[in-house]
Amino acid sequence: MAEKNQNQYHPPESNGYHRNDQESLHAMEDEEAKRKKRMKWTIGIIAFVIFQVVQALFFVLVIMKFKSPKFRIGELAVQTLTVGTQASPSFNMSFVAPIRVKNTNWGPFKYDASTVYFTYGGVQVGEAIIPKSKANFKSTKKIDVSVTLSSSNLPSNINSNLGSELSSEIITLTSQGELKGKITVMFMFKKKKTSQMNCTMEINTTSKAVQSLLCK
Repeated sequence: MAEKNQNQYHPPESNGYHRNDQESLHAMEDEEAKRKKRMKWTIGIIAFVIFQVVQALFFVLVIMKFKSPKFRIGELAVQTLTVGTQASPSFNMSFVAPIRVKNTNWGPFKYDASTVYFTYGGVQVGEAIIPKSKANFKSTKKIDVSVTLSSSNLPSNINSNLGSELSSEIITLTSQGELKGKITVMFMFKKKKTSQMNCTMEINTTSKAVQSLLCK
């Protein structure tokens, strides 16, 4: 009986180390997957935060940066021009003044009615009425106004200077004006702004054309 028991087959014991290695491998793979997932979430959150910061900076530094629109006169075409002599200096002139309001803001610029004054030697010789209107965002409002100028009210000391200019076939004029209005961004952010015009032009009395135009 003892010999029979000794010859009985006994199966080999299972390898506990092999099972533990597999479990460790699965655990490491799960941990790596979790780490990659956390990394993706972290990168996504960082990218979102950076995007929001860039948007906020763009909004503050660009969109919310209110600028005074440019108020200028363009190169005009003289329609009629009559001038006197150096001994008896005078001029009468008519033209269509191309007034321009350039709005570079991210919202419309609504402005009140205004007046552009044309002067010679600091004395007013004519004016142009600018009606109340608005310049849309990132655009230029074009206003064409008929203007008539006359030197009839110039004092004698200015007339003498006009005589010298007429001998050189030049008339130097200045256009000045002020445009007051309000810029509105996103229908709720508002800012009052004032635009100034200060342009000097030289008109050739022979060709009846603008020889030079400079706006400050």
